[in-house]
Amino acid sequence: MKNLKRADSNTIAVIIKEISNSYWGVMLHVLEREARDRKYCLVLQNVADDEDEVELALQLEKEKKVKGIIFLGGMYNYDESRLRMLRVPYVISGSGKTVPEDTGTYPKSALVTTDTEIESQSMVDYLCSCGHKRIAFITSGDEGLGRCHLNGYKRSLEKNGLEYDEKLIIRLKPGKRIYTIENGYNCTCELLKSGVEFSCIYAISDTLAVGACRAVIDSGKRVPEDYCVAGADGQDIAEYYHPSITTLKYPRVEIALQSVRTLFDLINRKKVVKRQILGGTLIERESTRKL
Repeated sequence: MKNLKRADSNTIAVIIKEISNSYWGVMLHVLEREARDRKYCLVLQNVADDEDEVELALQLEKEKKVKGIIFLGGMYNYDESRLRMLRVPYVISGSGKTVPEDTGTYPKSALVTTDTEIESQSMVDYLCSCGHKRIAFITSGDEGLGRCHLNGYKRSLEKNGLEYDEKLIIRLKPGKRIYTIENGYNCTCELLKSGVEFSCIYAISDTLAVGACRAVIDSGKRVPEDYCVAGADGQDIAEYYHPSITTLKYPRVEIALQSVRTLFDLINRKKVVKRQILGGTLIERESTRKL
């Protein structure tokens, strides 16, 4: 969050949670292209999963370097009073629940997102429909994204008449790189060694799911014959890994397009839709089966 370079006045900033997550690649390409077409520069700033993106936004604004900001990822449990301190337009993209009401003459903020709780619930509903009653869950340990996924998981269990068991929840430790194949592998190895009974693993990213699959196979078991595995994001690796992984595919290109176009409308003081919710698609592949 330091050593920010001097930026041109026609500049927007993208503040991204954990840039190492390959999920963001296609979205960043869209954002950069749309900014370039409007003769704007794009400044990319990374924050770790456990860092404060609002503090960085306030720093960027204080130095008068940007005309607008896109928060990419994170922003589930922000302090509304601190967001109100921002004077430049901003869009919370790909995450979040809501944005503060505008108090000035022109709109200043908007939300372009998927409903993580609903999407997560839909995946667990699908796994329950396959006959699974003991679904292990690999999630982040934060009170933002991880909490939203967990709420959806719990809602589905309740809906399907299943009891919640804390022993089935594996929380990743906060850090700069948490959505990795290695973390998915290590978490699954620990789960298998624990002796906890389960028939399926649901991970909140496809990279974690790939690691989970590998851990199951290395233990001498099979996917999906012995354990099913499902992920989320809709990354290419889920399609081309063997076995291919059942996942929730989020509309990343559409989210990026709507986010950057909404930001430029805010910059130009145009009317915008304050809250756009885009749905994901559940893609069934080889890593899951009916029991």
